[in-house]
Amino acid sequence: MMHKLSSPSVTAATAQQVVEALRAMADASQRQVLMRFFQTGPGQYAEGDRFLGVRVPQVRQVVRAVGTAMPLAEVEQLLRSPWHEVRLCGLLTLVRYMQQAVVRSSRRGSAAALQAAAVRREEVVQCYLRHLDAANNWDLVDLSCPKILGTYLLHPTPDGALPSRDVLYRLAASGNLWRQRVAMVTCWMLLRTDDFTDTLSLAEQFLSHPHPLMHKAVGWMLREVGKRQIDVLRHFLTLHAAHMPRTALRYAIERMANHERRRWMAVPREC
Repeated sequence: MMHKLSSPSVTAATAQQVVEALRAMADASQRQVLMRFFQTGPGQYAEGDRFLGVRVPQVRQVVRAVGTAMPLAEVEQLLRSPWHEVRLCGLLTLVRYMQQAVVRSSRRGSAAALQAAAVRREEVVQCYLRHLDAANNWDLVDLSCPKILGTYLLHPTPDGALPSRDVLYRLAASGNLWRQRVAMVTCWMLLRTDDFTDTLSLAEQFLSHPHPLMHKAVGWMLREVGKRQIDVLRHFLTLHAAHMPRTALRYAIERMANHERRRWMAVPREC
């Protein structure tokens, strides 16, 4: 089946071919490992999610074979799959589509070509947002949202303006753990432009979030802020360290010197 997917330039792969390729790679023992690792048991955060038992490098192999010729309608079928690895394949295909649209827009070309790239980015991000329920675990979120939604927010829309970042705050207000993590982790791409505003605003909003996966996401993004501007992170911690979950704080200060980490961890916790 992988041979059938090896020439995407000749014929576009179908969703069914992708599913068959992934099924051919399935490993029952790996399935059990993944189900435990991603906490699919009763009462756990991914209760009921189903795995084929395919490793991420194998999924990426299929994505590379698919290329960028698969119609979005076929990708949407992947995103609706009950199988975790199939949804991951669909999400990573959207990542490739978004990257392709950015590469095209960065080349010197006609206004029509740049407009076509902007339209393509809009199509890809709208597909992603329509099927955001496909990203219902932290790996699916983290591997998709920065490079799809984050990339989209940094490039012009078809009307020439930069996209509104209101989408991040709508996701943050959704009450859904995975959509909230999308809002937070998308900031990883925004930070590459040394724009800290949304990261810090969302981090502050999520300080009282009850779930450890959000504590980790907040701390991770704050650590990324510190890697770029350590004084910006220190100012945030001065204001909020006493109210931060300890996990978020530990993640945020991970790159600091030992003596500074100890000082921040010694800040009394105020509930």
